[in-house]
Amino acid sequence: MRVNWFLMLGCVVASLYAWQAASTPAGEVWVEQNLVFSLNNFYAGRVWTIFTALFVHASVAHLLGNLPFLFVFGNTLEKMIGRNNHLLVFFLGGFTSFLLPPLLGIYSPDTLMLGASAAIFTLAACVMLMSPLKWSWVFFAPQGLVAIIYFALNAAIVTDPSILGPGITFDQSVAYIAHVIGFTVGVPFGIAWSAKWKKNLLITLGLFGVYIILIFVISAILGTPVQFGTF
Repeated sequence: MRVNWFLMLGCVVASLYAWQAASTPAGEVWVEQNLVFSLNNFYAGRVWTIFTALFVHASVAHLLGNLPFLFVFGNTLEKMIGRNNHLLVFFLGGFTSFLLPPLLGIYSPDTLMLGASAAIFTLAACVMLMSPLKWSWVFFAPQGLVAIIYFALNAAIVTDPSILGPGITFDQSVAYIAHVIGFTVGVPFGIAWSAKWKKNLLITLGLFGVYIILIFVISAILGTPVQFGTF
């Protein structure tokens, strides 16, 4: 049985436990101090929170939003590189994405961070450089295209949200910079494990270019302005 299934199960079980534990004000404080990552928690000796926070999610929507991506990219990558390397990429990407933003002063030390999103972005970067044409029936698209679309969306929000189009808003509670960091961590692994990473990157960029053209064509046919927030 693939270890990726246990990662998915861990996300479900840890989230359900945290939601139950946080059902009272005192319980909520306990969860924030013992299950959710912050640099203050880490410095206070609660170093395990950098691990538990990868599995705990803030809400049902947060959990259900991450599980399909973990299922698709996680299962694909584990088939290619094995369970040990898969776990290495997942945890290294997640740990780095939690630690770097507060260490670099992007977030304050008391900022709470949780969820598997950034670690999943690390997996996605690897898949993009190793097998971009691998088809996903979940997203009904090549996995390389899915990876680059969501990286581009997060990178746009971090650098210039206005590029998404007028009237497009985004959730201020989401750590978009952590997603970008997670994806960046995955790139060297994808390069190391793929002899054809340059070709695969060009394929991915080609798919992304076709996607952008289709967005413009469809928008022109419908007579609506292009809004990249519809990624």
